[in-house]
Amino acid sequence: MPQTIHTGIKALMDAANAEIETLSAAEAIDAARSDNVVIVDIRDPREIEREGRIPGAFSCTRGMLEFWIDPASPYAKPLFQEDKKFIFHCAGGLRSALAAKTAQDMGLKPVAHVAGGFAAWRDAGGPVEKWEPKKKG
Repeated sequence: MPQTIHTGIKALMDAANAEIETLSAAEAIDAARSDNVVIVDIRDPREIEREGRIPGAFSCTRGMLEFWIDPASPYAKPLFQEDKKFIFHCAGGLRSALAAKTAQDMGLKPVAHVAGGFAAWRDAGGPVEKWEPKKKG
């Protein structure tokens, strides 16, 4: 017997979008020029390697987000304790909405996400650079 889903992805997305700030790609490109903004790329490293990245973006896979935000976590990243605005993006704007909502629920403020994600950023003429993972050696 299949498990019953009590809250589906549409309900989760609707709840997230009702509570977080959503920026257009053009607004995000403009905001990224500020020293008080951190662009957080939550895509998987394989996506970043394949598609490129926003110059200066902080890479935090979606699976580590909560651990890196929480200052009590052994995996906490000091960047998330800075007094900045955090703008999340993924490939198309779905995962980043959920990530921004989670970050906001954890007390990180202000936060936003990019509607349409990296694809919208790139299509709006935002800067993109090639990314290559660090070689172990």
